[in-house]
Amino acid sequence: MVDITTDVLIIGTGPAGSSSAALLSSYGIENVVINRYRWLANTPRAHITNQRTMEVLRDLGHEVEQEAYLFATEQELMGENVFCESLAGEEIGRMKSWGTHPLSKAEHLMSSPTFMNDLPQTFMEPLLFKTACKRGSNARMNTEYLRHVQDSDGVTTTCLDRMTGKEITIRSKYLIGADGGNSLVAEHEDLPIAGKMGVGGSMNILFKADLSKYVAHRPSVLYWVMQPGADVGGIGMGLVRMIRPWNEWLIVWGYDINEPAPVVDQQMVTDVARQLVGDPGLEIELLSANTWTVNDAYAEQLSKGRVFIMGDAAHRHPPSNGLGSNTSIQDAFNLCWKLASVLKGQAGQALLESYNTERAPIAKQIVTRANQSIGEFGPIFEALGMTGGSDIDNIKANMDARCGTDPQAEAQRAALNAAIAFKKYEFDAHGIEMNQRYASDAIVTDEQVEPAFAKDEVLHYQPTTWPGARIPHAWVFDAIGGKHSTLDLVGGGKFTLLTGLGGEAWCEAAKAVGDALGIEIVCHVIGPRQTYVDHTGDWARTREIGDAGCVFVRPDQHVCWRSDALSVDPKADLKRVMISILAL
Repeated sequence: MVDITTDVLIIGTGPAGSSSAALLSSYGIENVVINRYRWLANTPRAHITNQRTMEVLRDLGHEVEQEAYLFATEQELMGENVFCESLAGEEIGRMKSWGTHPLSKAEHLMSSPTFMNDLPQTFMEPLLFKTACKRGSNARMNTEYLRHVQDSDGVTTTCLDRMTGKEITIRSKYLIGADGGNSLVAEHEDLPIAGKMGVGGSMNILFKADLSKYVAHRPSVLYWVMQPGADVGGIGMGLVRMIRPWNEWLIVWGYDINEPAPVVDQQMVTDVARQLVGDPGLEIELLSANTWTVNDAYAEQLSKGRVFIMGDAAHRHPPSNGLGSNTSIQDAFNLCWKLASVLKGQAGQALLESYNTERAPIAKQIVTRANQSIGEFGPIFEALGMTGGSDIDNIKANMDARCGTDPQAEAQRAALNAAIAFKKYEFDAHGIEMNQRYASDAIVTDEQVEPAFAKDEVLHYQPTTWPGARIPHAWVFDAIGGKHSTLDLVGGGKFTLLTGLGGEAWCEAAKAVGDALGIEIVCHVIGPRQTYVDHTGDWARTREIGDAGCVFVRPDQHVCWRSDALSVDPKADLKRVMISILAL
């Protein structure tokens, strides 16, 4: 007997699950989202929110984007990563991070209409969940996933109602497993996971204390405490993370994964906080403490038949680079328009295979990058002389040696400056956030060659309209002077075609092909005396095509095809492209 029937069942209400529900409901797709607990995120785990994720929130609606900014710590206060012997003690060095360096800030401003920010999961998750429920998602708390069976027509999932103790059955056409790093959905589908779980142990200590006098003059999200005995995962360092400026904090403190997890009590966490802050009389209000493991694993396959995994279920890694929730939300943005297209009868089932093709390489990329960033702390320890043993007096002498006037001290200072500056690959890696390019059957390149990266692709975003890339941002203007990002002209669950003067025939083709396939294709002519005008010429410089050409964009804002000029038969070309992309 089936208790509940729906189009899509989503397991988990974290960033991946809640954004999936919000997107599907926005696209008019019935969905049920379940959470085994009776609460949403109760710790501020994920927090760095990059521009690409903010673009997804912007696509969900102006009110969603603005509410995120309302609760976020703004980019300027994300500031500079500070390395110190304690918050009250001597500062060792710092680096401008998260797009606050003037050159990086310029790249951020030119790359997107949105702003990077620090939005803890305790704020992000309720925002996405509320949006989903408001738009029609059916949400069930205290509902635990147990198992599922899929067949040619759908998926039958058995859950436990934890309030009544009874099992319930949910029948859906598709199942999304957004059930975290210990995903049962991935396990039950036997989706292959590469890498290793549990490579390190860490503890989170969430507390309140007014630390303004130590930090307000040098705002930062992360304060790295370099001192003998400060230990995160065995790397000789304690982390004090800002949650709310400047009175709510999270300490990350490591432990030996091969030993039992430490017992956490008020005295233990107070001692740790006093050590890292450098204030022996500090009193804290402990909010929570929990242990977690550092993972280095990713799914090599993100789907099987009618079942998909995303978020931490698909990519399991440390919080380095702040990629976790961002990648989770972007997983949802990739999959949900495809599910909507298939469920509305506008696309063939094969379109869904492109989710795995496009997002599995991203899962591998970000897991690799996050774990690599941990190793890149090594040169800092080496420069400070914090390697090679546990002799605290010797380590302290090595750290003090940098204050000398001899050539060795000068070389040590130079090595330390270089090592800290190199951490831009973790804390200012704009390219890893924005350079995602897809290659799949849902992209038509017509053998156009992918442009090479002119700069370091991890550090710098490179705009391009090459099919597979996210459409570049440029400001265009309406008749009354209002400005609109090119990203605002696309998305919203629809395909969009952008052209210029002389390309009006593309709009006629879009209308004809859309009518024939039962799909609305939005078309914008950008040029003088049109609805949108490129007054600055930024779009003309960025689009990489002629005025009469076109850039064709998928609902997830990725270019799926382009033509340099008006073709001989635009209707035939556009129909060919749509049939290919939608697997019709």
